[in-house]
Amino acid sequence: MNTALRVGVIGTGALGYHHLRHLRTLDGAAVSGFYESDAARAAKVSGELGVAAATSLEALLDGVDAVSIAVPTPAHFAVAKAALSRGKHVLIEKPITTTLAEADELLALARAKGALVQIGHIERFNRAIRAAWPYVDQPLFIESERLAPFNPRGSDVAVVLDLMIHDIDLVLTLTRARVTEVRAAGVGILTPSVDIADARVAFANGAIANITASRISRDRTRKLRLFQRNGYMTLDLAAGNGELYRLRGDVNLAALAMQAQPDVAAFVERIPLEAPDGDALRLELESFVGAVRGAAPVPVTGEDGREALAVALQIVADIERARTAIAAAGAAAGAGNAPRTAPTTSA
Repeated sequence: MNTALRVGVIGTGALGYHHLRHLRTLDGAAVSGFYESDAARAAKVSGELGVAAATSLEALLDGVDAVSIAVPTPAHFAVAKAALSRGKHVLIEKPITTTLAEADELLALARAKGALVQIGHIERFNRAIRAAWPYVDQPLFIESERLAPFNPRGSDVAVVLDLMIHDIDLVLTLTRARVTEVRAAGVGILTPSVDIADARVAFANGAIANITASRISRDRTRKLRLFQRNGYMTLDLAAGNGELYRLRGDVNLAALAMQAQPDVAAFVERIPLEAPDGDALRLELESFVGAVRGAAPVPVTGEDGREALAVALQIVADIERARTAIAAAGAAAGAGNAPRTAPTTSA
């Protein structure tokens, strides 16, 4: 494709605004407009970014080749279906949809229309992840921790679909193995849904991942730890950096064992993990434009998004089973401890 890709944005809330801001200046892309259902918000965004707001979703779709979809998760399916039905390429913010049936329908429609689907699992473009990739070698144990203060945005779904799904996608990408077992627990604190969750995911190759996500924490934390045969990696996704610790190749372990207190530096090599700086969202959008223009494959396919959603829904289901069992046990215990009615006696 030699001409610029005509692209639009659907949904310009907190995240969609930045989709539009970046797309305005990307090589190979020409922003045709955006659609925002909130008229006041549309006017504000249009004035700040200098991009025309379409009067309807249909009007936007009539003038673009591709769209970035950043509407609330429950609306992903309907909006993406409308775009794909017209043969438009789509970048859908994570998660792809709220159900696997919806995801399957979108992917089938995309295949029928010859349209590309990319999912916004933005952590694939995180600087720390990009720095770690050359050293990843079949991780056997992964620990992931993602904590954030409460934000009403995204609270329309469980924290598993809001935050944890980022790390689910990373774990699936790093292990490249089939999931064999999911065990999870979680509770709702500020919403009727799950606000903090912990999951243990086992894989067919023997790898294990422990994933924790919370949206009711005081501080923000985004960390990933990988243990593999050649060493240990600790990644700070918030800072965009990390370190690799691995056994030195010239170490004589037998001689080392004879030392009372061996110096760690004598047998462990520390390698700082760094990658070129770059805004993750901008890199993601560049990859989408490049994929549609035929310059490179889609980096995070619709199938990738479906796989992450499938594991996320398994986690949600396991949490709900546990919550139901606990509630039932509590109800039974309450009934067993109910005060007895004093027997009556007849005169």
